[in-house]
Order: sequence, then C-alpha cells, then structure tokens
Amino acid sequence: MLPQQVDVLVVGLGPGGASAARVCAGAGLSVLAIERNKAFGEPVQCAEFIPNPMGAYAQPEGVLLQRIDSMQSFLPSGAVEHSDFPGLMVDRGEFDRAIIRAAEANGARMVTSTPLLGVDAERHIARMRHQGQEQEVAYRVLIAADGPHSPTAEALGLPALPIVQTRQYTVPLKKPYTATDVWLSDDYPGGYAWLFPKGDWANLGLGADKRLAGDLKTPLESLHAQLVEQGLLGEEIRYRTGGAIPVGGLRESLFLGDVLFVGDAAGLTHPITGAGIAAAVVSGEAAAEAAIGHLDGDPEALDDYDEEMHDQYGPALDRACERRAFLNEHWRTPRAQEDATQRRGWIAFSEYFNDGTRVA
Repeated sequence: MLPQQVDVLVVGLGPGGASAARVCAGAGLSVLAIERNKAFGEPVQCAEFIPNPMGAYAQPEGVLLQRIDSMQSFLPSGAVEHSDFPGLMVDRGEFDRAIIRAAEANGARMVTSTPLLGVDAERHIARMRHQGQEQEVAYRVLIAADGPHSPTAEALGLPALPIVQTRQYTVPLKKPYTATDVWLSDDYPGGYAWLFPKGDWANLGLGADKRLAGDLKTPLESLHAQLVEQGLLGEEIRYRTGGAIPVGGLRESLFLGDVLFVGDAAGLTHPITGAGIAAAVVSGEAAAEAAIGHLDGDPEALDDYDEEMHDQYGPALDRACERRAFLNEHWRTPRAQEDATQRRGWIAFSEYFNDGTRVA
C-alpha cells in the first residue's frame, strides 16, 4: 500500500514531475510520485530535442543520441531558411528515467499504474487507484505535472488548456543528418511538420488543430512518401505516437492553495514550436524549491514561484500566443499559403520578432 500521508505528492512523472520529486526528496521531504502509465518514460510522445543548456541532463548513459546544429524551414513557395539551431537529440524515455532514478536515490517513492481520481484541496487529500484499489493520501503540498489534460486541474475546477494534436512516426534515416527540418504549410493548420534526426532513425511528425484538420494521418503519410522518394528516409515505420500539446500559454496562476503546476500542466509549452522539455525541468525544480520554502514557513514561496515562471517565460509565450492568433486568422485561406504569412508566424524569421511588421 501507499503511504497514508506525505509532505509532497507529485502527480505525473515526465521530466517536470521527476525533477520536482528529485529536489524535494533531496531536501529530506517525504515524497510520493504517481504515474498513471504502466512504465516510467513510456509512451514517448515527443520529438526528443533539447537545447544545449540542458546538456547536463543528457549525460547519463543511453540518453544522448546525436547533436543538432541547424534548422531548415521550408516555406509554401519552396524557399528554405537555414538557421543556426544547436541542440541535442535524446532518447526521451531514458531522459525521464535518469531523472526518476535520481529521485529514487534521494528517497522518493515512485509508482506507476496509479491514476489520480480526485483532489480535495481543502482537506489536502488526493484519491488514486493503486494495484486495483482506491486509496487516499494526505499531502502538505501537491505538485501537478500531469500534462496538458491535467486531471489535477480538472479536479480543482480549473479551465482546460487549448491544445493541438500531434502524430509522429519513427522511421529509418538513410544518411547522416544534423539539421532539423520544419515545413510550414496550410496542410498543417494550427501547427507544422518536422523531421528530427537521431542517428540511424528520425522522428517525422506534424501537429495541427483538429478543428481545422481532422485527419493527421494522410498529410503525414504524404510527407513520409515524399522523403522516401527523395532518398532521405526509409519506408519502415518503427514506432507511432501522438498526443496533445498545450498552446494557450501560461495559466493565470501557477498555484492554487497548496497545489503547484509545472510543465505542460502549467501551460509552459511554447505555443508555436511545441517545445516543452526544458521548461518542464526548470519549472519542476523551481516548484520543488518553492514547496521546500513553503513547508519551511516562507509565506511568499509559492507567490515567488509563480512570479519567477511568469517573468522567465511569460514574454516569449505571450508573443507566441499573439503569433498563433495571427495565424489562426489565415488558416484555410489563400493567405496561409503565402510565405509572408508563414514568416510572421515562425521563430526562424525576423518577422516573428518584429512587432512593427505587417503582412500586406
């Protein structure tokens, strides 16, 4: 059975939750971390790219797959923008499990196949199902790292986050490749298509707003066929995955009472690129420090966490939300197939950062 009460309950064991558990347990707090899936780090619903500043997290054996040096952004006209884009491709499952092992080494209790069923925030009690039985666990602080469809947020009556859906194949890569490719097109309304190389394989995927594009399979298979014909990719599909990405920016507040939100559950994922691993780790560690301070009697610890995350990520996320709103005005119209429109909405182009630029 699970413990009846803990200092910190972490819900969700992606990189955000695992990081929070590691830091809290390292400070001597009793930590229970629950994951609804059957295995740590699975399923992988991610392009598996992290920026260079996250390199320390790629050092454990089996995590780093290859380095990326650039990005190629393909516009509707066929024009290509080449940009510096240094980063690392990782095995996302191993990435998560390395942090989980560190949390366990610090004394955190980590369990799989344990979905959250409800939260009584006033009584500080969470209900969950573990080994077929419902159980209540009392907590002093709850850290919600349970993704874009956060059951914690739902249990607390918070609004759902806007999302786009993704679909991704892992396919053979026929030659060494150090760039990530991005396709900007009305074929992927509300998102874009991507190729991220990782050694002998590559992640080929796309994201789209399903209100505008109900079928993600057909455009992905079409792109795959094109790249097979070009000789870049093989026909085999080793792995299929997909999932939701929050695209509405930060929640208005990243805590409610003694519940803190991190990563996707906090809305920290970039609404244009979908990048979220780095922000999940950073917010998980910061939320843990806030929890430690809060339990040590610091009355401003949770407010400080909220302010820190809004200061660090808010401006970039606000800009991305503005660009999404701009693109949403043009999807499924001829303007969406104009280079000028796509340049305004993608991070590789100066127009994205120029508030004075307007598409004619």
